[in-house]
Amino acid sequence: MKAFTPRQALLLSLAAALITITMKTGAWWLTGSIGYLSDALESVVNLAGAGFALWMVSFARQPADDDHQYGHGKAEYFSAAFEGGLIFIAALLILLTAGERLLNPQPIGDLGVGTLLSVGASLVNFLVARVLLQVGRVHRSLALEADARHLMADVWTTAGVVCGVGLAGATGWSWLDPVVAGAVALNILREGWELMRRSIDGLMDRTLSDADVAAIERALGEASPPGCFHAKLTTRAAGAVHFAHVELCVPGDWTVADAHAVADTLERAVQERTGTRLSTHLEPIPSTAARSTAAGPA
Repeated sequence: MKAFTPRQALLLSLAAALITITMKTGAWWLTGSIGYLSDALESVVNLAGAGFALWMVSFARQPADDDHQYGHGKAEYFSAAFEGGLIFIAALLILLTAGERLLNPQPIGDLGVGTLLSVGASLVNFLVARVLLQVGRVHRSLALEADARHLMADVWTTAGVVCGVGLAGATGWSWLDPVVAGAVALNILREGWELMRRSIDGLMDRTLSDADVAAIERALGEASPPGCFHAKLTTRAAGAVHFAHVELCVPGDWTVADAHAVADTLERAVQERTGTRLSTHLEPIPSTAARSTAAGPA
């Protein structure tokens, strides 16, 4: 999926949202099912979320400036929070509508074409979610991953709605329709909370994953010359941009120029091998200590 840029993937998501809104609204219109209406409302949330994500991803990839010297990467976390908020609103609307229908049940119309439309829309969401998830992982984009996971939740939601509405139509128990819609709303609330949690976690400068830290450690170990070692590695993520800071311990009798050259080499190596922006702080050590620790990092 490297052929897709984050912007292209989100444009695809926008197009898919418009298609699925049309299909799911048609399913609701043909059947009168409140379950299908709840599914259509979630696709409206998908459209708004993808649009906001596109804006934030474009903003996050702007170069650093005087006012934002570490870049704009954290803008992606606002996208996840925004989408989570929209999900909460949609879930509340679904719960209110389902409660009204539970008090005043209505028969469900013809399920044939309506169900086919809903299943077709779910297939579109599944394929687009796969693209978003893979592109999001390649470009380390939380906004894309959040949109992908929301679409996958939509796929499972549609599966539950189709089963519930089908049972209601087959048994004549019309109360099953709003009950399924309520269950859908609760699932949507869970997804919204997860997106909100991840966005807050990102804004709090969460450390990189164990795999990312191990890759940085490996790059440092391979690029460090004899007599040097590193200590106190700290990391953080700002959207798609990863940062790290490390203490580089060098022999105390080295010149400033020699130590600076090694620091530059390590920073380039980490950037090239892991995509992480490394900054170093030099610490002098006695030459004897340097020889005894040259075999590996502290």
